[in-house]
Amino acid sequence: MGKYKHFIGLGIAGNFAMHLEQAGEAEDFKDIVTKDETAPKGIFPFYLPMPINPVNQANLKAKKILSTYPLSSQFIKLPKDKSLNVQAEPEVALICDFYYEAGRLHSITPRYFAAYNDCSIRVKGASKISQKKNWGEYSKGLSNQLIPIDKFSAGGIMDNYSICSFLKRDNKLHAYGENIELTAYSYFHEQLIDWTLEQILTQEDGGVLESIEEYLIACEEPKEAIISIGATRYTTFGEKTYLQEGDEVFVVLYDHNKHSLSDVIDSIEKKDYNQDFMSILAQEVIA
Repeated sequence: MGKYKHFIGLGIAGNFAMHLEQAGEAEDFKDIVTKDETAPKGIFPFYLPMPINPVNQANLKAKKILSTYPLSSQFIKLPKDKSLNVQAEPEVALICDFYYEAGRLHSITPRYFAAYNDCSIRVKGASKISQKKNWGEYSKGLSNQLIPIDKFSAGGIMDNYSICSFLKRDNKLHAYGENIELTAYSYFHEQLIDWTLEQILTQEDGGVLESIEEYLIACEEPKEAIISIGATRYTTFGEKTYLQEGDEVFVVLYDHNKHSLSDVIDSIEKKDYNQDFMSILAQEVIA
């Protein structure tokens, strides 16, 4: 999982109807004006690869925790402060190439997609959303099973996929997030990429958001990125349940034309995670 240490890690907030309300974060974005009511609210960093230039490194001192590599395909490690509530966030991650012209990001090309857990601290009053996203090693999850993207547009492979998630506690499997087709994201395909590029170039430091372009400059224009495209809706169980030591979290992307939800559950119960036409993330929660 260390192969992504030179990638910048970015997340999109508010790209699925009602998730922010379920997560108790709608208030954080109340003053953010978007082009339309379905548009995402903004972009946050969850991992900044170490810059080479010492001057740029100094500029990132205030965000030191964001330079801690958080990804794991096996574990979620709870924060040292046991009073903090932590919730899994089932998402899709895009593995992307970044292209620059004249010192500015010019285009974004998604190459692969995978199951992702944007695990988050639920705490009110954080000045930046990124403060809830990276608290150290093993605070994020990414499946080892990457699925190549033929085209990130209507009719492409991702139109055939759905996302679901589960939490196993006391040997009982609970649906954690809703079982939803990926095309239900508010912004998807070219609309999502166009929005992401524009947002990176224009988002300013203010409120809970930060200037992503300044981070790209400080990190010396990373050529690759992991972009999580937004958490989906919780089930009633998932909305009210925080992670505990010993839990197991599962996020699964599956081709719903080739597999049923029962197939997914069967694979989880049998711990048979290497399935064709699936990307399965299975993480044990540790203290």
